[in-house]
Amino acid sequence: MKLHELKPATGSRKERKRVGRGIGSGNGKTAGRGHKGQNARSGGGVRPGFEGGQNPLYRRLPKRGFTNFNRKEYAIINLDTLNRFAENTEVTPELLIESGIIKNIKDGVKILGNGELNVKLTVKANKFSQAAVEKIEAAGGKTEVV
Repeated sequence: MKLHELKPATGSRKERKRVGRGIGSGNGKTAGRGHKGQNARSGGGVRPGFEGGQNPLYRRLPKRGFTNFNRKEYAIINLDTLNRFAENTEVTPELLIESGIIKNIKDGVKILGNGELNVKLTVKANKFSQAAVEKIEAAGGKTEVV
C-alpha cells in the first residue's frame, strides 16, 4: 500500500444533505419538512421534553430527596494501597498524584482503614477514618490532618 492509495473506510464519510435545491434532488420545495404545521415553520418545533400537551414524564415521576450543593467529595484511598511506599516515607496528596494512585484531589484525600499496613509511614491527608488512624499508629507511623 502506498500513500496515494489510502482511502477512508467505506461508509465513514457522508455528503451533507442539501435541501431546497430543486425537485430532482428529492428534497426540493418543502425541503423535507412536509406541508404546513408547527415543524414546517421557521423557528417552529417544540421544546425538549414536550409531549404534545400530555403530562410529561418529568412531571409524572415522583420527586424524592434533594442535592446538597455543599457536599464534599473526597478522593479515597485504602490502607493496603500505601504498602508500596518505602519505610519512613511522608505520604502527601501530591505524592499520591505523582505515583498515580489518585488522578485528582477533588475536595481532599480521605484514608480508609481497609486492608493491613506493613510499613511505618507519616501520612498527611484531609480526613482519616478511625480504623485507619489505629492501623497506621499500630504500624509505628503517624497521621497528620492537612
